[in-house]
Amino acid sequence: MIVRHGAEFIALLAFAVFALSANSAFVRADENPLEAIDSDFVRNVKPIFERHCVKCHGADRREAGLRLDSGGHARIGGDSGLAIEPGKSAESRLLIAIRGNSDEVSKMPPEGPELSDAEIAAIARWIDAGAVVSSEEPVAGSNHWAFQTPRRPAVPQVASPHAADEARSENAIDNFIVARLEAAGIEPSPAADRVTLIRRLSLDLTGVLPTIAEVDEFVGDERPDAYSRLVDRLLASPRYGERWGRHWLDAARYADSNGFTRDFAREIWKYRDWVIAAINSNMPFDQFTIEQIAGDMLPDATLEQRIATGFHRNTLFNEEGGTDDEQFRVDAVADRVATTGAVFLGLTLECARCHSHKYDPISQREFYQMFALLNNCDEPKIDAPYDWQIESGELARRDEIRERIARLEKDGAMQRAKLDEVQVEWEKTVTPELRNTLPGPVQSALMVPIAERNETQRKLVYEVFAETEIARQTFNSIAEINRLRKSEPAIPTTMVLRERSEPRETFVHLRGNFLDHGPRVSPGVPEALGPLDEAIESPTRLDFARWLVDPQNPLTPRVVMNRSWQRFFGRGIVETENDFGTQGTPPTHPELLDWLAVEFVESGWDMKHMHRLIVTSATYRQSSRQRSDLRERDPRNLLLARQARLRLDAEIIRDSALAASGLLSNKVGGPSVHPPQPEGVFDFTQDKKPWNVEQNEDRYRRGMYTFFWRSSPYPALILFDAADGNVTCTRRVRSNTPLQALTLANDEQFVECAIELAAVVLRNSDDDERRTERMFRRSLGRRPTTTERDRLLQFIDERRAEYNATSDSADLFAAEPAARFDVAPTELAAWAAAARVLLNLDEFITRE
Repeated sequence: MIVRHGAEFIALLAFAVFALSANSAFVRADENPLEAIDSDFVRNVKPIFERHCVKCHGADRREAGLRLDSGGHARIGGDSGLAIEPGKSAESRLLIAIRGNSDEVSKMPPEGPELSDAEIAAIARWIDAGAVVSSEEPVAGSNHWAFQTPRRPAVPQVASPHAADEARSENAIDNFIVARLEAAGIEPSPAADRVTLIRRLSLDLTGVLPTIAEVDEFVGDERPDAYSRLVDRLLASPRYGERWGRHWLDAARYADSNGFTRDFAREIWKYRDWVIAAINSNMPFDQFTIEQIAGDMLPDATLEQRIATGFHRNTLFNEEGGTDDEQFRVDAVADRVATTGAVFLGLTLECARCHSHKYDPISQREFYQMFALLNNCDEPKIDAPYDWQIESGELARRDEIRERIARLEKDGAMQRAKLDEVQVEWEKTVTPELRNTLPGPVQSALMVPIAERNETQRKLVYEVFAETEIARQTFNSIAEINRLRKSEPAIPTTMVLRERSEPRETFVHLRGNFLDHGPRVSPGVPEALGPLDEAIESPTRLDFARWLVDPQNPLTPRVVMNRSWQRFFGRGIVETENDFGTQGTPPTHPELLDWLAVEFVESGWDMKHMHRLIVTSATYRQSSRQRSDLRERDPRNLLLARQARLRLDAEIIRDSALAASGLLSNKVGGPSVHPPQPEGVFDFTQDKKPWNVEQNEDRYRRGMYTFFWRSSPYPALILFDAADGNVTCTRRVRSNTPLQALTLANDEQFVECAIELAAVVLRNSDDDERRTERMFRRSLGRRPTTTERDRLLQFIDERRAEYNATSDSADLFAAEPAARFDVAPTELAAWAAAARVLLNLDEFITRE
């Protein structure tokens, strides 16, 4: 018996040696099998690293960005470049450091026992054999749940239907949620009433309050698919693209100015409009991604695809005098890497800019490999005309005018030298007071010495100088040139990316210093997330974009679906929605997140399909009412036994006031606008910004169209926690401050809405009770209770008496609109006071 078992063992050992020798992951065909075993990393090298190296070069501590806890990381190298040259142990920095025979490389390990000759020889044999790593050995850290490609899990069976689901439609989302609730012994909440549902759904999908007629229609619709019909109508609304476009613009760090202290205006609203149109048309998310990252590189790229690359032109630009353009260009590229990581991958890639990531398997070298993918762009501004401008010939007329100007300037070339001399003398007469009256970019250009100005700066100053009487006397055609310039049709422009024909070299920046170059790197992505297409020899930005939405990418579909879930429930399944790394919060419902991710990809990256699934779930339709049984068992509502009450986003608060009053414009897209704002906003900025308050329909545009200065943002937006546009924002905070209540009550725009709302209800009926009900329904969607109605009528009576006693106080703000609406100023003022109360309610600014 013993002999037989011994024979079996010998046979198995022989088979193992044969199998190992045939495995190309370990050995070349011409190698001896026993030599292959001797140079195997896991068997003979990894234990040496664990004894001597991983204390300083492991997952927790990565001196010089080098990790030796896995063969994959050992091959990647560290901040100083490759540690291993496969096939060349004598040239490998790792062996040079271990042997300690170089003046340039510090001896390793710096303390503790040195490696024995046998250990050094084992490492050398592994490197000389090609430093092959078994395909079975994962990159250290890559076994984290978020780095595994999601697989569709089985939908759990539940014992009872969801209490909130009136019709019990088939929706797998509810099965995942109810299964967790049943395991915890918790009942889901009943469905919200229909008035609450239509208000919730309208705000979530379109960001606009439902009208009284829309509420009545839905409440009275007895068809079993009434809710589904409502969902489809809202998904088809152009308001859907605006609502979800605003979420995306937060992530894209959109603003209308360049940032930093000078913060001059920029024109990039065409990108904002592209986002709205793409979302409204339900562009598949993979295409949506590719066009924004690399639309200019697509075959026969259209104007719209080039406009889409504005996603990465939303970076800040410093126009201070004396700045280093290359420094801020590098900063912009680094921001693009960080933004891509946060928005699509849910990772804190920026942590690896100065050193390898402390927690996630991302080395500094890999950060700069991604940097290399985004480093080969020029940043031009292009014409982006409306279709009608092309069809009407305006664009062609503009080009013809510019040709005439060029001919006139060429004819006057002989006068140019004299003109330059005159311009130098004119600039000496420009006082600080005169300079401050000029547009910001011209001011900045004037502060740069003439010899150091770039082409744009020279042109800006020349165009101002060309308007002066000195200039006209020196160059007799300049008046005609100026006239022609003023006659040019205004063609919109926008900022885009354009790939360079000659790629830039990219290096690791030691300690993040762009002047301190480490080793040169080639374009690539973190090994732990899966490779780019291995058939591509020189990966480009377009390859990177396609990699982001490759179905095998483990992160993008999870991250995008988690963020959608966050919008509908106030918290993501992964609460740290911008950190899916090892330090992030684990998902509360991991199987549901994977199911959503797979469904998203298999649906063809159909965002509207996914949103429809979520909002038609019984889980979404639950009441948000607090429950005493949940206060101890699930105080944060992580198991979703009820819906969440959410304070509206900044733009939606203003939009809701405009909608309740009937002022809200239906216009979609176009240049940013300037609604009323308090005086003195620009008193503390370096340059006073222009703010010409709109007097037409643009005064009542949606909040997402408000011109946004980075250095002096629109106050009502910032007070309610709008994104600042400086860095990517994937989740807004929700604060609660006294200034918010003061703004709702007293800010000019909200007072204007209150007056208009009062005028609407006064014109609609002569009965105070009906007026009160209508004001409630326009503001809150619901009818008032008897107590609420009586209290509001009492408040109105008190205000009537007050304003009748001191009519001057009513005239201060109600005289002009009262005349316009043909009502008594005191009556309008009393009802406007009531409207201000309703627009200031917590219920008004909350989505139930």
